[in-house]
Amino acid sequence: MTTVLVVNSGSSSLKYQLLDGAEQVLASGLVERIGGAGSITHRGPGGEVTVAADVPNHRAALALMMATCTEHGPQLAPDVVGHRVVHGGARFSAPVVVDDEVEAAVEELAALAPLHNPPGLQGIRAARATFPGVPQVAVFDTAFHATMPPEARTYAVDADLAARRGIRRYGFHGTSHEYVSQETARFLGHAGRFVVLHLGNGASACAVSGGRSVATSMGLTPLEGLVMGTRGGDLDPGALLHLLRTGMTVDEVDTLLNRRSGLAGLTGTGDLRDVLAAAARGDAQAALALDVYAHRIRGYVGAYLAHLGGLDALVFTAGVGENSPEVRARVVEGLGHLGLVLAPARNEARGRGARLVSPDDAAVPVLVVPTDEELQIARHARAVTAG
Repeated sequence: MTTVLVVNSGSSSLKYQLLDGAEQVLASGLVERIGGAGSITHRGPGGEVTVAADVPNHRAALALMMATCTEHGPQLAPDVVGHRVVHGGARFSAPVVVDDEVEAAVEELAALAPLHNPPGLQGIRAARATFPGVPQVAVFDTAFHATMPPEARTYAVDADLAARRGIRRYGFHGTSHEYVSQETARFLGHAGRFVVLHLGNGASACAVSGGRSVATSMGLTPLEGLVMGTRGGDLDPGALLHLLRTGMTVDEVDTLLNRRSGLAGLTGTGDLRDVLAAAARGDAQAALALDVYAHRIRGYVGAYLAHLGGLDALVFTAGVGENSPEVRARVVEGLGHLGLVLAPARNEARGRGARLVSPDDAAVPVLVVPTDEELQIARHARAVTAG
């Protein structure tokens, strides 16, 4: 039975999970603060351990992971390694086995995802060096959205320029949206018309019909769409031109959009739990931020209901979507005319698996479905290498 090591590389972190052929997690962990004095938190057969270590680069992070598994178990001998890669551009619409050509293409696509593709590439290179001869599979966040129709992915700009520069809607969080829509179909017993809300520090909405993505809120980059922890989502492009013309540099605007917008820009913190707490204390700016956050989501729910021609389920997932009853209540509030209501006791109750948070007789079920991107990546990696 195929054992899969899933690697999710960030700029200064590396998450990993080892799954056996029965999809049981044998080990998981996180290497943090890559580039200096870092640490690893490892969960294996003997429980959880945290070890401090120098981690100068991603190859050192994988070496630390190997050493920790050797000492605390289990032994690392994967049959295949699956990698999360954020941007696959128009070239990659499905997972692929990594070779030199694929590696080079991922590097070229860094121009479309400069914050995300480079660390993913570093993880691939480190894993190829660490596990020579073991197949490496790249699973792209954008791939699930390759099924969007032309009218959903096309921006109304100069067509020749867009074709030359790759300017179109690609969408992200695809691995999560794919997994959650599959689990929703399993829970309901049919693959219908779903709106999936992936709400975490990054956030996106996806309209899914018959298991296929037909629209999503993120665009050319992960900046478009919903309000996020540090990213503001939809913004008049003219505002950016105004900032550039009045003295800001491109790098300053980039920092503004990626680091100083969203909840952080409105309140000073990108952690929604802190914003909720501040609003509960009477902080007017925090209350406004929550109103903006929910208003944007409701707008996308309504738009996607129109695109889908009806709705069979609204689904919340990811850290905020799964764990914040208040956010779910704020989003669904006022959508009763669309058949969307919550059962307060169900919404407040904690649970681990997929669960209904609307009344049994609601016109449209509202669900919480925990995401598992690592499991979905493992499934893709296993399927690709099995031929």
